[in-house]
Amino acid sequence: MQKNIRNVSEIEQELEIVLTGEEFKKELEQEYEEARRSVSIKGFRKGHVPMGMIRRFVGPSIEAGLAEKLASKHFSTIAEEENIKPAGRAQIERYNLEGDTLTITLSYEIHPEFELKDFGAYSFTQADYTVDDEVIDREITMILKGHGTMVSVDEAAADTDTVIGDVCKLGDKEQTNENHHFNLEYLPKDNPFRTALAGRKAGESAEVVIEPKEEGAETVSYRVDIKEVKRLELPELTDDLVREITGGRFENVADFKADVRIQLTQHFEAKSEQDLLEEISARLIEEHQVPTPKSMIHSFQNMLVENAKRQVGGKLPKGLDEREFMNAMKPNAEKHARWLLVSQKIAEVNGLTINDDDIKAYAEKEAAKNPSLKAEELLNTYMSSEFRDYIADTIMKDKIYDVIKSKVTIAKEARPVPSHEEEEE
Repeated sequence: MQKNIRNVSEIEQELEIVLTGEEFKKELEQEYEEARRSVSIKGFRKGHVPMGMIRRFVGPSIEAGLAEKLASKHFSTIAEEENIKPAGRAQIERYNLEGDTLTITLSYEIHPEFELKDFGAYSFTQADYTVDDEVIDREITMILKGHGTMVSVDEAAADTDTVIGDVCKLGDKEQTNENHHFNLEYLPKDNPFRTALAGRKAGESAEVVIEPKEEGAETVSYRVDIKEVKRLELPELTDDLVREITGGRFENVADFKADVRIQLTQHFEAKSEQDLLEEISARLIEEHQVPTPKSMIHSFQNMLVENAKRQVGGKLPKGLDEREFMNAMKPNAEKHARWLLVSQKIAEVNGLTINDDDIKAYAEKEAAKNPSLKAEELLNTYMSSEFRDYIADTIMKDKIYDVIKSKVTIAKEARPVPSHEEEEE
């Protein structure tokens, strides 16, 4: 067998595999014999079709199938011998069978070769959140809202109230939408309806003007006849209520508040760490403008689209074109792909590997977080064929970030704990 590798670009190669008759003729003849036993041609009994006709009618497909089979068989071996790092599946560009010589040409993308920049001088700022009593009370208020009661009030609507009214679109053909509910708390602060309705009482009317966002568009006006203002009345936090909302997990208010503090502290510690890691990866992506294989980008595009589908029930909303959405995901997918290349290079340069001891240590760490979990059972799960690659990838990511964090400068900065609305933005 001969092999010839040609660099097409920084991330593309062609591999020419030249096989002698001794290396492929036996398999080719076996393929023809199998075809002869199974192919049906009018006028001949199955298994008795002349070989000449077999070669004429199905020869091209048999030869193409053999080329595909042999290319797959030899490519992995050649890639290992030549230290080729394919970024996707190799494709047959062409093949040529002449006498005792079969030539197969494959094209494929490879991981680009590049040098890691010295990121030892990089500096980052990490948020240091303090969960104080005010934050605890704010969180408990959010919890109590799920157990509150909506009551009518004969007062001006506050920013947290719900206003119910008939909405009439003003103009040539007036249209009325009766009993529309405006939850002011969840409308943007600059929303014209929130601005017009806040401070109004039942029995009053408010005019709402919607200015056009595009040049040339018309201004739209509405009148809202307010029928009712409703306010969420929160229950008092008592031991009985604590037992009810926690299913008996906590017996009193003090223990419940202590648990809320623990949960929030853990949440914001994780958020601080995640925000830092995202900032680090964004900086390294920006500093390493390496050419990115299209197959890797496409793979991440598919992943992002599938994730979006899962979040909305399994398929994209009606009217949203999947191809357009896929194209919209491309810049983000390219960042994911480039970060994968950079992180793999960091692992390679620092000799990072994953072994069974790493997985065992990870299982023990995860089990320590939850007393109901046993390290041995987790280890068995993590070592299974279904989960091992995923867990190994998770551990490798941690190792890569540990290497990065050990070399860069990270300064802590005290920041106020963000509200639920700020976190969602």
